[in-house]
Amino acid sequence: MNKIRQHILETKDWLLTKGFDKPATGIVLGTGLGALVKTMDIKLSVPYHEIPHFPVSTVEFHKGNLIYGAVNGVAVIAMQGRFHYYEGYSMQQITFPVRVMKELGIKNLLLSNAAGGMNPDYKKGDLVIIEDHINLLPDNPLRGMNDPEMGNRFADMSSPYDKKLRRLLVESFAKYDIPSREGIYVAVMGPSLETRAEYRWLRSTGADMVGMSTTPEVIVAAQIGLPCAAVSVITDECDPDNLQPVNIAEIIEVAGKADKKLSEIFADTIGKLS
Repeated sequence: MNKIRQHILETKDWLLTKGFDKPATGIVLGTGLGALVKTMDIKLSVPYHEIPHFPVSTVEFHKGNLIYGAVNGVAVIAMQGRFHYYEGYSMQQITFPVRVMKELGIKNLLLSNAAGGMNPDYKKGDLVIIEDHINLLPDNPLRGMNDPEMGNRFADMSSPYDKKLRRLLVESFAKYDIPSREGIYVAVMGPSLETRAEYRWLRSTGADMVGMSTTPEVIVAAQIGLPCAAVSVITDECDPDNLQPVNIAEIIEVAGKADKKLSEIFADTIGKLS
């Protein structure tokens, strides 16, 4: 057994002793996105730094808790804050929680993130279901993972965002009378934001929005056969011809305003998965 696999099982066993028992759905909450936690019937909340082998979030607006509870009667496990490559973590560390949640028994994974909108039709506060992605991060979480117990090394990425989950999300958007659209997400390393020339180039690749997360977790989900779906909150408009200086506080504020809508959509979708 390789070291990573051993750590996954040790973490799973530790969480089981704490009561993280049989979650059905896993949730990863991105930058400025945490209102879903308020809808949960919370049973347990454990800071990342107490969990064996877990990384610790270094981003000040990521809470850094693993939460176990129920949403609409469905047992869930939620990451209140994720890990990023720009924090200095390896891809294996970033995706470690996804593998642990799978070992705990989750059947579906929902992810959220804050993203810059490059599609001129996108406005601040819009919610966009990720249809597909372009991964420009400088490493891959499967690199070196040549262990059949960890999944197929050459993971199929022909449809990494599950069609059924996306359809359920669209239905939830309609229920709350929120416009739904799907787009292509491109992941870059960060933490610096993009230049005007970079936005033009990224848009030319076919991407609608840009961020610094999500694709590593989705790649691992594909490897381990875990259906997943993701929603981006558009927090800033990345028009290279009218580019304004980035205000992180404003990005967090925009994400927070959209968070209530996203939480309603996630909660409704989770209820349909029971």
